[in-house]
Amino acid sequence: MENRFKKSLLDPKTMSVTWELVPGRGSREKSQESALAAAEAAAKGGKVHALTITDNPGGNPAMMADYLGEEILKKGIEPLVHFTCKDKNRNQMESQLYALDRAGVRNLLVMTGDYPVSGFEGRPKPVFDLDPTHVLSLIRDMNNGLEYPGMKGMIKHQASDFFAGAAVSPFKANEAEQMVQYYKLKKKVASGAQFIVPQLGFDARKFHELIQFMKLNNLDVPVVGNIYILPYGAARIMNQNQLPGCVVTDKLLAKLDEERQAEDKGAAERLLRAAKMYAFMKGMGYAGVHIGGHNIKYEQVEYIIDKGEELSANWMDLLPEFDFPMDNGFYYYEKDYKTGLNTEIPTQRKGRPLDTEVEFTYRISRLVHSMMFEPGKNFFGLMKNVSKKVDGKSLERPYHTIEHLAKVMLYDCKDCGDCALMDIAYVCPMSQCPKNQRNGACGGSFNGWCEVYPNEKKCIYVRAYSRLKDYGQEDQLDTYKIAPCNWDLHQTSSWINFYTGKDHSAERLGLTETQKDAPAADKK
Repeated sequence: MENRFKKSLLDPKTMSVTWELVPGRGSREKSQESALAAAEAAAKGGKVHALTITDNPGGNPAMMADYLGEEILKKGIEPLVHFTCKDKNRNQMESQLYALDRAGVRNLLVMTGDYPVSGFEGRPKPVFDLDPTHVLSLIRDMNNGLEYPGMKGMIKHQASDFFAGAAVSPFKANEAEQMVQYYKLKKKVASGAQFIVPQLGFDARKFHELIQFMKLNNLDVPVVGNIYILPYGAARIMNQNQLPGCVVTDKLLAKLDEERQAEDKGAAERLLRAAKMYAFMKGMGYAGVHIGGHNIKYEQVEYIIDKGEELSANWMDLLPEFDFPMDNGFYYYEKDYKTGLNTEIPTQRKGRPLDTEVEFTYRISRLVHSMMFEPGKNFFGLMKNVSKKVDGKSLERPYHTIEHLAKVMLYDCKDCGDCALMDIAYVCPMSQCPKNQRNGACGGSFNGWCEVYPNEKKCIYVRAYSRLKDYGQEDQLDTYKIAPCNWDLHQTSSWINFYTGKDHSAERLGLTETQKDAPAADKK
């Protein structure tokens, strides 16, 4: 069967439309029945190309998006399932993808996912085994016919037919936050993302920044704009950063407060604002829009589409109504004062103040790194020889103990054995990032603070960017993709694993492709 969503998104003459449904907790509750009723209405109406289904939004348990996706597909409309990297390890993700492929659910929006906050008898243990770049690579390999070793050599699966996209946030207040979002965006596209959806915001210049960044960096995949029909109550929650990744400024909140004094409590203005967003997104070159909101009816979605099309001819006239910058917010490009959007000239980042302090620990780490972990430098050869000699011998345990104690004191080391410290400016993603992100920040940080620990801990990528920028090397975060942690190496010496080429850093040591792909035991 033809994938109507994919066709609409890749057709330059069509403005693709998706409508978001939230399954909710339970299996036969009102929210699930309402979602299926919405699917029937959308299938009959014909103006919506896919229904997006969230996965445990807000970190609370809910019905799996997969199952509702199968029911929606039977209603005659394509589901777009939110496929998140939380609550499951890589084996479970692969299993889930097999099930989706067999069920014919092809459209996926791959995201990190919200940190879990509630569950049966307490907060659940978080599981973030892979990040979105890893999952996108897995999906790409499955689309090509995933190969894996079997008893009689390599086995190749029949190719799947997934159409997978990814998310990004252009709505970040400071330089470090925004730059690491764009660095990760490039990794996602390189890993196989076939479309991009921004997180939630209402600043027209930021929407333009994203699509311009993709164009000027040759990221040639369609972009789907994010539209939320925003009532005052939800806006107040977003304004207080209680829904990570959703940005509502004080200026917009004040406007909504004024509008809700109307007889209809601002309902007409909310819909009109959404239609105007549709219009300027179409004018900017977005390939489609994603429409969300609480208790939205199909008739309202249809109004946004029809009114948006009507307004799109004069979309630039609408831009002043979406001037909602964050306080002292960073923009990647300089402003075009004629249009209120962006020029093609990047903002001069050199000389801008750092977004967080650089600790003395990092300066010491750099010094030690330059002597011990750079091939051809000072003690690299010595350490490599020592590591080879103690590997698998009786001295390995005390060697590992000394290393681990030092790294616990300096970096709160969790002893994963596949260390990413040197890749992320000596900030550990396994102990200091609640979501264990190895290739860039999730979208939930706010004003530089971690989504899980707001106003307590800075996002590790804000810290890493600031550390590297202090030495003029911030683009290091943009240069390579870090493999997922190899748990075969757990509680083994990461120094031995590094110097003997067992960990993800094998390439920097010049190992052959055969050596890099071999099991850890074969690299000794």
